[in-house]
Amino acid sequence: MFNKILKIEDEGIYYIGGIVRDELLGIDCFDVDITYVGNAINFAKKHNLDIIKINEPFGTVKVRIDNNEVDIASTRNEIYPKKGHLPKITEIGCSLEKDVGRRDFTINTLAKSIKTGTIVDHLGGVEDINNKLIRILHKNSFIDDPTRIIRALKFSVRFGFRLENETKKLQDNYLNNINYDMSCKRIKKELIETFNLNSQKAFEQFFRQNIYKLISKKEVNPPKYNIEKLINKYPIKDIWLVYLGWMDLSMIPLTKREKKIINDYHSIKNVRSDNDFTIYNIFKNCETESILLYAINIDENTAIKYLDKLSKIKISITGENLQEIGIKPSIKYSKCFEYILKEKLKNPNMTKSDEITLAKEFFEV
Repeated sequence: MFNKILKIEDEGIYYIGGIVRDELLGIDCFDVDITYVGNAINFAKKHNLDIIKINEPFGTVKVRIDNNEVDIASTRNEIYPKKGHLPKITEIGCSLEKDVGRRDFTINTLAKSIKTGTIVDHLGGVEDINNKLIRILHKNSFIDDPTRIIRALKFSVRFGFRLENETKKLQDNYLNNINYDMSCKRIKKELIETFNLNSQKAFEQFFRQNIYKLISKKEVNPPKYNIEKLINKYPIKDIWLVYLGWMDLSMIPLTKREKKIINDYHSIKNVRSDNDFTIYNIFKNCETESILLYAINIDENTAIKYLDKLSKIKISITGENLQEIGIKPSIKYSKCFEYILKEKLKNPNMTKSDEITLAKEFFEV
């Protein structure tokens, strides 16, 4: 991988973190993280790499290698002057041992020399991988960065790992004393990555372990529903919102589309009907995510009926067809289309010719 780097005679360049972890687990990794023991920007310049972008304050450089864009990070040390927010870099070009010491879990601290292939394990990450354990690096880890709690859930689901006992104790302690002055944007990022895995197990553990308290100051009762199975049947973009959109997400910054999904759900959640035309009109302008929230929390049968049957029924007749049979444009057009739709919902096999006949009846032509 990345032949140009492999040819560089420099022992300071390493694969780091997830790519090394996943190699030991024997699974594919799509994120390649590379670090340089020293200043990565100077490294890239020294070896005449094809530099795309430099981020001087963070000591990172984006380069093009073998037709791939690759980020190379300098080893760095950092502190959290404000707990729950972004850290502040205190040193660029520190030792590899210091660099891995700022990371989240031991399983993500492994480095592999690109030159020699040697794995460097300063903090017992290999042993924890072998024992399927998730272990934080120090007792203030969750206090510094509570997003690590959600990240631990993600890794436990992906790899079948469990929290090491002391780590579990420190997580529980934090969840009983949460500092809500935190970066909710970063919390959201981790929620999306975790719940977009579409895992019922992650959903259940999120509430069983009280992780939900990171985004809600109120006690909640999650729906007892196999959400994973539902989403497998109806693939959607914002999986995480189907898992959590029924909660109060006022702490989380939402996009315009995400707000629409939640607002649509709240606008329909108190509506009940066994009339197909009413059901059609309830759901027709909603995103699928909103309808799935309705299925999970309100009425599964009605939502599924719409998704599987009613949503596929469309009338074929147009305003041009009405004009062709001698009906002048008017506000009655929309009433006519409603009348035809009601009938087609009763008889989905209706043809366009049948619709024109109904239009003639409606206008008494």
